[in-house]
Amino acid sequence: MWLLLSFVSATLLGFYDTSKKAALKDNAVLPVLLLNTLFSTLIFSPFIADSILGTGMFEETPFSTRPYKEPAWAATAAQDGHMLKAHMLIILKSFIVLTSWIAGYFGLKHLPITIVGPINATRPVLVLVGAMLFFGERLNGFQWTGVVLAILSLFLMSITGKKEHIDFRHNKWIWCIGVATIAGAASGLYDKYIMRELSPMFVQSWFNLYQLAIMSIVCLLLWYPSRHKTTPFRWSMAIPLISLFITAADFAYYNALSDPDAMISVVSLVRRGSVLISFACGVLIFKEKNIKGKLLDLALILAGMVFIWLGSR
Repeated sequence: MWLLLSFVSATLLGFYDTSKKAALKDNAVLPVLLLNTLFSTLIFSPFIADSILGTGMFEETPFSTRPYKEPAWAATAAQDGHMLKAHMLIILKSFIVLTSWIAGYFGLKHLPITIVGPINATRPVLVLVGAMLFFGERLNGFQWTGVVLAILSLFLMSITGKKEHIDFRHNKWIWCIGVATIAGAASGLYDKYIMRELSPMFVQSWFNLYQLAIMSIVCLLLWYPSRHKTTPFRWSMAIPLISLFITAADFAYYNALSDPDAMISVVSLVRRGSVLISFACGVLIFKEKNIKGKLLDLALILAGMVFIWLGSR
């Protein structure tokens, strides 16, 4: 079941990336991200209320908001400090993800999605190395082949990018995507750690609320005072779609990771299959250029993902 949920999450992530690209066109980045966290929080507001009030309305359902998987811990969380620990874990996750999102949103606004998608698709390589270092997973020949192909694809992508006057070494938006990719990989590894103890709906509900609080402060301090000097904010119907797709994608993702048999390296790999959808949308919707060269880059990344999958079976 965890593998099926990973494929569902990947499909939704492809549409999530496409919605982001559409919403960010000629638009201010930070308020778009703020509204994303607001709408996501509104979606989860009934579950947050249930968690605060302890009504148990969703108990014994996939939407249960008890903090810990172990019922005994959940029952005594308020008395023995487990609840504070749970919230601190989620707050740290919120900072990691927002670092990835802010950098990724800025990069995606200024770069073709047919370049951003394949770069993001290399994230499983970082997760694989992290899983090896932190969770004792070992790389075999197939997996090392996948790593090499991913590195080669990045090199070829840098050559393709020059045709669109994008210098991978000196372009700040490429570096933003790099930061987003690294932070996203760190988030995936951290998710595997916290999902050993915490229940999926509790994490997702409070995670959105904490993100909203953090992004409100960021916008108040960084965007609002200088809003008249930068790209103006405009409403787009793609903005609520961002929240809908990421909410559904993360729901499938967290439930996949909550399975004790789930391998974070495989889950992360499958989720990066979202690049197929975002790449297709870049061609069909955004009419991006130099597709033939980018197709070779994408093919190498997908081949690398296949080798990683073969080595993870």
